[in-house]
Amino acid sequence: MIEVRVPHEQEGTKAVVRAWLKKPGEAVAENDPLVELETDKVTQEVPAPAAGLLAEILLDTDAEAVPGALLGRISLEQQDIVRPERSGEREVEGPSHERASTSLSTNESEDAAETRLSPSVRRALLQHDIDPARIRGTGRNGRITREDVDKAVEAATVSHVDGGPKPIAQPRVAEANWTDISHDRMRRTIAENMVRAVSEAPHVTALFEADFSAITAHKKALAARGTRLSYTAYLLKAAAEAMAVAPAINGRWAEDRIQVSPTVDIGVGTALGDKGLVVPVVRDCASLSLEEIGARLDTLTTKAREGRLERSDVAGGSFTISNHGVSGSLLASPIILHQGQAAILGVGKLQKRVVVLEQKGSDVIAIRPMAYVTLTIDHRVVDGHQTNAWLSRFVDIIENWPAPEA
Repeated sequence: MIEVRVPHEQEGTKAVVRAWLKKPGEAVAENDPLVELETDKVTQEVPAPAAGLLAEILLDTDAEAVPGALLGRISLEQQDIVRPERSGEREVEGPSHERASTSLSTNESEDAAETRLSPSVRRALLQHDIDPARIRGTGRNGRITREDVDKAVEAATVSHVDGGPKPIAQPRVAEANWTDISHDRMRRTIAENMVRAVSEAPHVTALFEADFSAITAHKKALAARGTRLSYTAYLLKAAAEAMAVAPAINGRWAEDRIQVSPTVDIGVGTALGDKGLVVPVVRDCASLSLEEIGARLDTLTTKAREGRLERSDVAGGSFTISNHGVSGSLLASPIILHQGQAAILGVGKLQKRVVVLEQKGSDVIAIRPMAYVTLTIDHRVVDGHQTNAWLSRFVDIIENWPAPEA
């Protein structure tokens, strides 16, 4: 028997079994996708560690999958396979394929069927007032999965719209004119992380304003040469350089010390519409050129929006940037979600504003592309002096970005 285990690289996030891609008794090839795990950040396929037959599943759909937990086993020989019968009997195939069965009593069968309803499935059935007997389960041994419930709701709604019979799924509304939106797994995990973050780390936010005239000119000049970069690429480069004046911003709190990361690995908040938020990480930004940062950022953003991020793409960040201005926000104070970080930078919408400048000893009024920038810090790790020093350096880099070489 070959064991299939949950990967250890989870960075402390909770994972659950989303779906098995093979059934017990099915043949698998080495590295075949075997089971999907889902966290608040990514959906990951666990490959088969060896070729053989899937002998048994130990963690089924919706089960919590902690790092290193045993998911199932792969048999190198067919006689090792254990297949549950639909009748409630367990069949074991020996070398001669003779059957040895143990029957379950009626009560035991009913109890087994009841345990096949996971907590999330129970909640969905209750919310939509659905009798589980009316749903044919597609999970292991006919178990009803959350996807089965969602499909039943969708099919019933379509049938009702087309003039068919009354849908089997009528959402239970607590009050008149209210609409219920069920929590998906990502939304629930984000909520848990938010509560944990603000309860563990004392948050303090400092606000500065930055003139993006130099960045805008540099960006246009590169675009004229065929190199297109987002403003976010500039933010990553400037943030990495600003770490030199306050290294602890790139650190984290430990019970007996402050740990400072040897590399500047910046996570970038990427919205997935109604599905939530993921934070892919651009690694070692201090050693990368602006163009290299832009290329890596484009690759990660595309993977995020296509749902192709791997666990390694979102793990290990030492600092985070939330460019919330891309969705129209002028000012925000993001929360430090990751325990392994001490700060998060928020950048608001770039907006032309009237400003007062000093030129040759006189005050003049000018129109400049301006944005509010905030740095929210874990006050256990850094104080106001370091926070303001970092923001001052960051704004200085942004406002004095050199023109591209001719």
